[in-house]
Amino acid sequence: MSLKSDLVESRGKLEDRKKQLADVFAEAGKDYDMSKVKSLEGDETAKVEGIRKLNDEINDLQDKVTGFVDAIKALDDSTLNDDDSGKGKGTGGVKHQNDLDDDQPVQQKSIGEMFVKSPAYTEFTSGATTPLTALEVKTLDGMKTLMTTSAGWAPQSLRTGLMVPSAQKPIQVIDTIPLGRTGYVSIIYMEETTFTNNAAETSEGSTYAESALALTQRTSPVQKIATFLPVTDEQLEDVEGIPSYIDNRLTYMLRARLDSQIINGDGIAPNLKGILNVSGIQTQAKGADPTPDAVYKAMTLIRTGTGQANPDTVYFNPSDWQNVKLLRTAEGMYIWGNPADVLPDRIWGMNVAFAQVLTAGTAIVLDSSFTNLLMKRDIEIQVSNSHSTFFVEGKQAIRADVRCAFVVYRPAAVCKVTGI
Repeated sequence: MSLKSDLVESRGKLEDRKKQLADVFAEAGKDYDMSKVKSLEGDETAKVEGIRKLNDEINDLQDKVTGFVDAIKALDDSTLNDDDSGKGKGTGGVKHQNDLDDDQPVQQKSIGEMFVKSPAYTEFTSGATTPLTALEVKTLDGMKTLMTTSAGWAPQSLRTGLMVPSAQKPIQVIDTIPLGRTGYVSIIYMEETTFTNNAAETSEGSTYAESALALTQRTSPVQKIATFLPVTDEQLEDVEGIPSYIDNRLTYMLRARLDSQIINGDGIAPNLKGILNVSGIQTQAKGADPTPDAVYKAMTLIRTGTGQANPDTVYFNPSDWQNVKLLRTAEGMYIWGNPADVLPDRIWGMNVAFAQVLTAGTAIVLDSSFTNLLMKRDIEIQVSNSHSTFFVEGKQAIRADVRCAFVVYRPAAVCKVTGI
């Protein structure tokens, strides 16, 4: 069989298993009462195990479908040469000092010699019962001083090279969006906005039915995300590793902002237009449905009507996904897998992507192939002392920016689920 035939067969099996699982949840109702389930045989334990088996089959089939799609794409793209390049990041080090300088003055007597000749030690070795107390050392100037860490040789401590960053939201959305490049200042494309299909059976000599097509030009401008950090010359010169640390943190700042813009950007320049503000995306209210049911209904909206796409990703705020993972039957058995099992985060065969930038109570289901993050220019970091009065103050302005555009080519391939 060909790869495409295998893909069609696997997709058919996947949809069949999803339908079976949906029927089971429909029978169980919002209270997940397993006694109402007729499509699975056995007692409650057997039925829950049947649900897990169906879920495992869905995950396995989804992996197969993904594998076939990747293999077909690899064959189609075999004539293309991709040249990925990147700039390595340096890491800082710690410069250690010598414990002792070579030119330390030589003592007249060692501490050991002073100790064994001290009265306290002599009395102790002769059998005296007087307890051995702190050592008194006669210094060169004739003064007696008790050697302690505060009045003697202070212990040396070196700072480790470890730097613990502050707790910040992880980058979660960017890596799930298909990435591309552009050499233009705007992404301009044509969208088919009218498709009237009047094709019909026609008898000999009769007039053909007229169909209609219309296209509309769409534009998504490239925008810039930027920031800068003032740093003194001494900080850059005297601390090894500081440039790499600053590069890494400025890069994170830009990526974190872009993560939020992809979901929440309002589209008013210079903002990108994020998914939730794209005109034409669909909406599915949870209502009285369990969250899994609402997500499945959103998938159906994307597959049918104006969507006609294959949803593959769902964004959840971590707190909302927690509520799904902890769903239990009326008898207390976990539905979304045994807590002892290490399973991928999936629902209805779709990959679950966490998005802390997404407000709790809303999820986003989409066919990610209809989205695109296009880079006009990757992140650049530059240094200058020409800002304001920085030159005469011995300061440097380290700036970082990136230029990119984000596009949702088919809004109906996206559906937000509300009220979860």
